[in-house]
Amino acid sequence: MMKNNKESKFLRWLNGEDLLIDTKNEEPPVYDPEAANPYQYETEAHTLRKVDKAERRVFSRVYLALSVLLVLFLSAVLLLTVSNLPRYGSAEAPVNNEVSERYIEEGLEETGATNLVAGMILDYRAFDTLGESHVLFTGICAVMILLLTARKDSKKQLRHQDEEALYDVTCDPIVRIMAFFLMPCLLLFGIYVLLNGHLSPGGGFSGGAILGAAFILYSMAFGFEKTERFLNEKTIKVISCCSLGFYVVAKSYSFFTGANHLPSIISPGTPGAILSAGIIMPLNVAVGMVVACTMYSIFSFFKRGTV
Repeated sequence: MMKNNKESKFLRWLNGEDLLIDTKNEEPPVYDPEAANPYQYETEAHTLRKVDKAERRVFSRVYLALSVLLVLFLSAVLLLTVSNLPRYGSAEAPVNNEVSERYIEEGLEETGATNLVAGMILDYRAFDTLGESHVLFTGICAVMILLLTARKDSKKQLRHQDEEALYDVTCDPIVRIMAFFLMPCLLLFGIYVLLNGHLSPGGGFSGGAILGAAFILYSMAFGFEKTERFLNEKTIKVISCCSLGFYVVAKSYSFFTGANHLPSIISPGTPGAILSAGIIMPLNVAVGMVVACTMYSIFSFFKRGTV
């Protein structure tokens, strides 16, 4: 019975319930005026309060102890890793070995990208970029978890709506007119940076930031209701999941064929052409979509508490 009680508390904690602040007994004492002891209710309530305080104290101590142990473990792993790295200026350092020479001398031939930076981060080190994209996705998930509580409090929501009405810029004709002319330019420039990331400076992160800024400007000038016509919560989830899924599948195929010396249907193409550099351009588009959705989602959550 005690084990089931601990498991239920752990599941409630995972679901977001703060057991340290709002811990209530599932079976509160019932006041019985005909009881033999007139102070029975007060005595039981006092006992339960003492039990609740003791449980909160134990839980907080265990939580803090586990947190400290986790931080110490991660710190030890990082320090051990750093201690095994070559010293700065050493001949064995990656800066001074053949890796950089390989990127510069054979990067154009192997990746087909005239932008060697794009060839490096989306071909040689594509899984590292995949991790960065997942960091952005995890960031928006964390923001959603932290800010969704604002939707449950009706008083805070009403106060937030009143504050928004005071600083509403959707009625400003200057903002609306300027956004009307700037929006197409920002979208066009963002798409250009995404599609030319393998040919010139740019790529998924910079192009996605431009597109995200365009969506934020549109929502500020014309309101979230009009923005939700083409970019709502469901659309953002579909775009993010499809982009990350495509990235994983495409790069896993490329890695599998390259690591096993198998023929690949993906050709680097002619360097300098728009349809070249293998899958670098589609990967840039996938990363850009994740960045744009993440930027707009975080802005929307901080602005109104939802996407």
